[in-house]
Amino acid sequence: MKYFSLLSLILIITLSSCSTVRVASDYDKEANFESYRSFAFYKPGIDKAEISDLDKKRILRAIEADMTSKGFLKSNNPDMLVSIFTKTKENVNIYQNNFGWGYGWGWNPWFWGNGYNTVTTTTEGTLYIDLIDASKKELVWQGMGSSALTKDVDKKQGKMNEIVAAILEKYPPQNN
Repeated sequence: MKYFSLLSLILIITLSSCSTVRVASDYDKEANFESYRSFAFYKPGIDKAEISDLDKKRILRAIEADMTSKGFLKSNNPDMLVSIFTKTKENVNIYQNNFGWGYGWGWNPWFWGNGYNTVTTTTEGTLYIDLIDASKKELVWQGMGSSALTKDVDKKQGKMNEIVAAILEKYPPQNN
């Protein structure tokens, strides 16, 4: 029975750690989101994002596809401006396995340390998408998504699409 509960706990932890994108959003409760029908990218804000131009293009493609699928039009005279901001951090994970027989974790009377350690690093990226009222030049909505990033060039666009879709799923905000 102990092994069953231990395996269940490991499975729950594994599944919860596999959530691909963690998202949050915030918005101006006074903004009339129904009045926004068109968008354009806010170049000064996008230029400040500290990522490669190729990754910027991937993100902007994903945002444009998602916004147009929601019925927004890309325009030279928009109702809303879209800007992005990014952060990255390195996560170092140390897994210590000290399975042994005898008197407690990692020690037994016959020998020391039959366990092993594994060290892995992952890069976690956070993408902020800001939606700005074009006439007032005020931030009206901000979405944030964090996820582990891939270094595989063939998978980057898919990962960007996944992150952007998860963030923009929260737009427009639903009044409860």
